[in-house]
Amino acid sequence: MTGNADTDSMVTLSLAEAQSLSQRVLEHHGLSAADAAAVSRTIVAGQRDDCQSHGLYRLLVCAHTLRSGKVVTDAVPNITSPAPAVVRADARGGYAQPAFEAALPLFVDKARTHGLAAMALTDCVHFSALWPEVEAVVAHGLVVLCCTPSHAWVAPAGGTKPLFGTNPLAFGWPRPGDTPFVFDFATSGVARGEIELHRRAGKTLGEGWAIGSDGQPTTDAEAALAGAMLTFGGHKGSALSLMIELIAGPLIGDMTSAESMAFDDGAGASPRGGVLFLALDPAGFLGAAAAEHLQRAEQLFDAITGMGARLPSQRRYAARARTAVEGMKVPKGLYEDVLALLK
Repeated sequence: MTGNADTDSMVTLSLAEAQSLSQRVLEHHGLSAADAAAVSRTIVAGQRDDCQSHGLYRLLVCAHTLRSGKVVTDAVPNITSPAPAVVRADARGGYAQPAFEAALPLFVDKARTHGLAAMALTDCVHFSALWPEVEAVVAHGLVVLCCTPSHAWVAPAGGTKPLFGTNPLAFGWPRPGDTPFVFDFATSGVARGEIELHRRAGKTLGEGWAIGSDGQPTTDAEAALAGAMLTFGGHKGSALSLMIELIAGPLIGDMTSAESMAFDDGAGASPRGGVLFLALDPAGFLGAAAAEHLQRAEQLFDAITGMGARLPSQRRYAARARTAVEGMKVPKGLYEDVLALLK
């Protein structure tokens, strides 16, 4: 593997180099080769799209989780169909990615057969963004919604103690070409990884991101990590976060964020719980008219970009095209921390 430090203290890696590095680190910490490959694909996708908080930085998180014993390193997913339009992918305590990849073909088939389908990805360790899974479903021409709880890091609106997770919500819509409309955002003001990166860099947090252990607003990352994050949009983000707790927790028989935190028992590992996917097939609703109505959606997208507004994911897609040619930029300090995981 090669890496070249530039004048900005960055290291440039190719996609292949990043995948190899990630695979080596994960296997070094006990993850099976097949699972390491699946997890690495998600990590590299984050770095490829210049999502620093969801890229190679996550190897530090994964290594700690593996050392803690909070993830099953050789889990074999169990894929079942408890109802005609429902898939249950039991990860059996392993990482989410191998179970998702194993269940995806059945999930797609059910959505096409019935017009819509749900998939409950359960008993899994999920540490990353949702958009890689969303893009994988949308690639089959399906519309998809996805959400998951995490650890109890976030206070509900009006509260002072962490109860909810960052609880991301993601959506995908197929478009002509290879760049679907996708959004993926935490219902907290920012992702947990952003606060961790601010702490590492000694940077001040934005206003409204967090409160300290005393319940008062703070812009100090250390104080925020000891206190609680806040939802975006006050009571609106709080209600969405609670919805996600319910439909990706009790509805699918898995943990809430508070239960995940209790299971962690101070280990500081990645959250363990469930992920809910809902897929809708345009052809199931519209038949032969699907193409016509999907084109109407293109008119809406064009109207948005035509007035100078940006669609979600456009920054990621631009970074993806750039890194395919120039390679991926990784902060030198982070790169060295990742290499240290191999010792």
